[in-house]
Amino acid sequence: MKIIIGSMNKTKIEAVKEVFPTDQVLSYSAESSVSAQPFSDEETRTGAINRAKDCIAMNPDAVGIGLEGGVMDVDGQLFLCNWGAMIDLKQHVHTASGARILLPKEISEPLRDGIELGDVMDSYAKKQGVRHNEGAIGIFTNSLVSRKDMFLHVVTLLRGQWEYWHDSNLKSSE
Repeated sequence: MKIIIGSMNKTKIEAVKEVFPTDQVLSYSAESSVSAQPFSDEETRTGAINRAKDCIAMNPDAVGIGLEGGVMDVDGQLFLCNWGAMIDLKQHVHTASGARILLPKEISEPLRDGIELGDVMDSYAKKQGVRHNEGAIGIFTNSLVSRKDMFLHVVTLLRGQWEYWHDSNLKSSE
């Protein structure tokens, strides 16, 4: 099966390759058509779906996967959120979400001022490319959970849903 992941981010690509080790995985810089910094579950989920749709628009003979990281407000506090979407060859859309973790006030304030999380994290951690490596979740979990781990979980959920519905449809057509 050919899978196109709608991102050039290595943590996202590695997560898809790990969950689909025997499939051909290609990457493509897909459009999310949402804010550069999604600010809700809904917007983050929409970004993931849009990325998956953009992938299959480019190649309708492939499965499209979109992964999107964002933040969400819960009672005035910002949490990390992440969503994934998978559109299969029959155009079925599967979505899943994963880990949530509270962001410190030092991170939330610049986000509310319009700065992207990746840029805030580079400054906060005094590193370059946090979004392409451990991610904010890696920083704030003391490296116990990495950005790749977070997306690995979401992609595993997507694959499991797809397999369940694919297998259910095969059984019902017998």
